[in-house]
Amino acid sequence: MGIATVNPATGETLKTFAPLATEEIAAKLDRSQHTFEQYRHTSFEQRSNWLHKAAEILAANKAEYGKIMTLEVGKPIEAAIAEVEKSAWVCRYYADHAKEFLADVVIGTDASRSFVRYQPLGIVLAVMPWNFPFWQVFRFAAPALMAGNVGLLKHASNVPQSALAIESILLEAGFPAGAFQTLLIGANQIPQVIEDDRVRAATLTGSEAAGASLASAAGAQIKKTVLELGGSDPFIVLESADLNAAVSTAVTARMINSGQSCIAAKRFIVQESIANEFTSKLVERYRSLKVGDPLDPNIQIGPLSTPGIRTELDQLVQACIERGAKALIGGSLNELPEHLKQGYYYPPTILAEIPPGTPAADEEFFGPVALLFRVPDLESAIALANRSPFGLGSSAWTTIPEEQNRLIHDIEAGCVFINSMVKSDPRLPFGGIKRSGYGRELGIQGIHEFVNIKTVWVQ
Repeated sequence: MGIATVNPATGETLKTFAPLATEEIAAKLDRSQHTFEQYRHTSFEQRSNWLHKAAEILAANKAEYGKIMTLEVGKPIEAAIAEVEKSAWVCRYYADHAKEFLADVVIGTDASRSFVRYQPLGIVLAVMPWNFPFWQVFRFAAPALMAGNVGLLKHASNVPQSALAIESILLEAGFPAGAFQTLLIGANQIPQVIEDDRVRAATLTGSEAAGASLASAAGAQIKKTVLELGGSDPFIVLESADLNAAVSTAVTARMINSGQSCIAAKRFIVQESIANEFTSKLVERYRSLKVGDPLDPNIQIGPLSTPGIRTELDQLVQACIERGAKALIGGSLNELPEHLKQGYYYPPTILAEIPPGTPAADEEFFGPVALLFRVPDLESAIALANRSPFGLGSSAWTTIPEEQNRLIHDIEAGCVFINSMVKSDPRLPFGGIKRSGYGRELGIQGIHEFVNIKTVWVQ
């Protein structure tokens, strides 16, 4: 696939870019290393000032940057603007807290003085996805830059204008020219970057296949990686739950970015005693969803990002239906109105009565498709939630403290949200287990991923 902006709402190619040549990549690596040698000595105060300025630029131009995202990935415009605002938030958060997060930690030993010091590693490569083109990058860049590292961004090939805009924002904010550079390159050019001795670590958000490929290449070079991969997050609703709140949140949680989010709720696991009522309310809410032009602020569901993503999603849905699952709403591209068929839209879909052995058991459905399961009790709900190869997020709804504690303790995931939808927050660590990856972003844990945790002993 080439590097290009293709409007998913129309299929129109808006702008194309040539990938960097080998010598251009080498020049950017040279600049990164040269910049790091000076940048690592800048003060926290200076870095904080630059990052606060980046937040100001984001906030002042949120409509412009939001439109770029909408045109590149079909994100509904109101959600795109909110993403820019959240990116500003993570910049402000690390600008305000990095110094304390990276302060020396004194530890009492039999030395005259002993402590832990956090120091930057150097160049960190970030391989980022298209679904949150600003947020995913800034949640890496803010802590990495505050720690004194420099970044190279290999963004998804369908969001080149977002990638260039982010580099421009950080330059305008005052960061040195080589502190954060965008590499417009294809996936086949990543090895040239990761194999360079000056690149010390890498982080990737994306598919299992992409994560395995990067981790393998980095492992061959003995380099640290952080991976945030797919998810098939359970949304458990037990009979004591506030049903109206659970249904309302279920729709929002599933339809994040038109369903294209790793932490979107995907498997709805509902206790049998309330399943009929929950299902009826969920279908009713689905019928009211507005699908259409993502630049229209009244639209809730935009197109999927690429035709390939839509094809893959439809194949998964059809495989489930062919084996006995029932589509309560949606389930076929033929249900789309004629005026949406030139874009990459998919109808909001709910699949129920899903038999064992379908893709719903172990695949990530990336789009506006809810998978509905019924279970008799708490034990069965936890068992089904954990039967997935993924372990990113989870949401569970109950007002009984004992059930809450069981869910918190026993669900296999990087995060558990009780009576709330899963979301990322700069103040809390974010990441998964099992095939959802390893390592953490955000919080104090996120800024500690790409530093040398140096033990110092003075006698």
